[in-house]
Amino acid sequence: MASNRHLGRIIALQTLYEFGFRQDLSDSTADVDEILGRNLDRYNETIEDKAFVTEIVHGVQKDQGKLDAIIQPIAPDWPLSQIARVDLTILRMALFELTEMPGKVPPKVAINEAVELAKAFGSDNSSKFINGVLGTAYRTLIEGKS
Repeated sequence: MASNRHLGRIIALQTLYEFGFRQDLSDSTADVDEILGRNLDRYNETIEDKAFVTEIVHGVQKDQGKLDAIIQPIAPDWPLSQIARVDLTILRMALFELTEMPGKVPPKVAINEAVELAKAFGSDNSSKFINGVLGTAYRTLIEGKS
């Protein structure tokens, strides 16, 4: 199931990235459910937990403003518009998992998965940036509540 969820996160990242890119281009035909369905169909035989992927995609899309409000004060030297799209998408996904899926995903797993996505899809420094932002978020949002 763990590798299945890793692939699920890749699909969620691809879906959110494409949808955001098309929205920025003012593509009125961009439909997150169509993109998600197409991406899930590619891995239909491999992905068992489609609900997990769907929850991340819809949750990140719905809570984007709230997630961005968490990111901005943690990374004050980086306005959201200057964060690479793939890095911002990974941060949003991981923060959604940390804040909205605590019983389903252990915090350290969410952070580790985000770092691995950044290594695979981001730039050379993406994984360090993602790890730093999420480490701070974890300490302030999760540990601060206990």
